[in-house]
Amino acid sequence: MAPGPRGDGAAPPDADLSVSPGEPGGPGPDEPGGPTRKDGDGKPQQGVLAVVRETVVLVVLAILLAVIFKSFLVQAFYIPSGSMEPTLNISDRVLVEKVSYRFGEVKDGDVIVFVHDLPGVEPESRNPVVRFFTGLGQAIGVAPPSDRDFIKRVVGVPGDRITCQQGALIRNGRPVSEPYLAPGTTTENCTPTTVQPGKLFVMGDNRGNSEDSRTFGQIDRSSIVGRAFVRIWPLSHTGWLRRDR
Repeated sequence: MAPGPRGDGAAPPDADLSVSPGEPGGPGPDEPGGPTRKDGDGKPQQGVLAVVRETVVLVVLAILLAVIFKSFLVQAFYIPSGSMEPTLNISDRVLVEKVSYRFGEVKDGDVIVFVHDLPGVEPESRNPVVRFFTGLGQAIGVAPPSDRDFIKRVVGVPGDRITCQQGALIRNGRPVSEPYLAPGTTTENCTPTTVQPGKLFVMGDNRGNSEDSRTFGQIDRSSIVGRAFVRIWPLSHTGWLRRDR
């Protein structure tokens, strides 16, 4: 019997039933086996969006970590003046740790950062965006600190009797050895003072050019931001900040 016409739509056994992607009846874009949607430059659109999304996430995480470190652990601090020369020069960067004073006491010779309000100092901006980015820059040490931030050396803790005689710092009746001062430095203009409970007496290492407790009095221990423990910039001037140097 002769084969009949193939008009019923049935395909011969050896027919190729595959359909190319994009042809009528074939898989659509982004379906398995289908074409990948691309942008005008021929790059996968999803890949570009993924890179942008990951970049935003990384930036946000970096900002959050900087804020957390600044608030609770370690903060970089920009030296704004020469009041601590020769130990610290203008534009040096130090790291300030905020942990040790939560568990231990402040000691004579410590270099500390603290907050203090001086008469005539401009208040900080109330713009939250400006304050955020300013604080972020200060946290990583690329922006100068506010006019309320000071860095000085502790020369008297509660109970210490502080005065100066013949150009030397006298604590509890004895001259204080201060090898961190520049040769020939004299300490003057100190009114005999007994450091009160909860207070500290601070001075800059540049005794002739430092506004400190000799002018604005004792500071509150609670005003301490942290202890400066290492100088990290410039690289030619790095080193630990110790009580005896």
